[in-house]
Amino acid sequence: MLDALRPVAWLNALTPRRGLRRVLDLAYGEHPRQRLDLYMPRRSESQPARPLVVFLYGGSWQSGARGDYLFVGQALASRGCVAVVPDYRLYPRAVFPDFVHDAAAAFAWARRHAAEYGADPRRLFVMGHSAGAHIATLLATDESYLREHGLGRDAIAGVIGLGGAYDFLPLRDPVLQQVFPPDLRQRSQPVHFVAGEEPPMLLAVSGDDRTVDPGNTERMAARLRAAGSTVRVLRYRRLGHVLILGSLGVALRPFVPLLRELCRFIDEHAPGAHTTRCPALPARPEG
Repeated sequence: MLDALRPVAWLNALTPRRGLRRVLDLAYGEHPRQRLDLYMPRRSESQPARPLVVFLYGGSWQSGARGDYLFVGQALASRGCVAVVPDYRLYPRAVFPDFVHDAAAAFAWARRHAAEYGADPRRLFVMGHSAGAHIATLLATDESYLREHGLGRDAIAGVIGLGGAYDFLPLRDPVLQQVFPPDLRQRSQPVHFVAGEEPPMLLAVSGDDRTVDPGNTERMAARLRAAGSTVRVLRYRRLGHVLILGSLGVALRPFVPLLRELCRFIDEHAPGAHTTRCPALPARPEG
């Protein structure tokens, strides 16, 4: 009964399954949390290989389950993408940088297996919300994680961050002080690694976010621009921290154009033919 009151339960209950193919509970490592789900369009006609998006959920590095994100997988698949949603290790059984290593392993798995699921390994994006956006941008800025799998940041076609934590020191929360050991905290900040060689980034933020300071996005974007990297910021009002992701749900898509902006970004920064089937959007200034 309590589960039915959770926002993700409602979002998933309203999510259509028609036209959606799911492949669930695949292992990308040996740990029980190193499992992932795939979502893709159920269409038989011949098409160019699709973009693939690895989505990393949030939860303060302490909670989360891939099964909660059917609505995200369906949103991306409905626009012609293959979506990969991995679990990763969480506090208290893991601390930084364990969960970043897991994300790198999931990304490497996606690259190896992309063609098996109709995706193009040259068109791989990494996307995250909140703590997941932190992990996604750290993969793209600190190349050491992907190097463990024989990859560089150039394996990432683009990064999508929603309500992300990119520059959040000092830590005042006692639990987060445990999640991020003192001697590793400086290495936990994506903003510290920006050097001008990052993949293109799309950062979306709500000015009414009371969970993650919107200044994280503004500071990250400013650092990327100063280094000469490509970044676009989407600023929304009245969404807050949860609804900026919830707007990908089918019930909210007509009111918030986030999904259209995401697939526009994918089309702009993936090589090859466009496959995301989004209506063309006119160029417009940031906002």
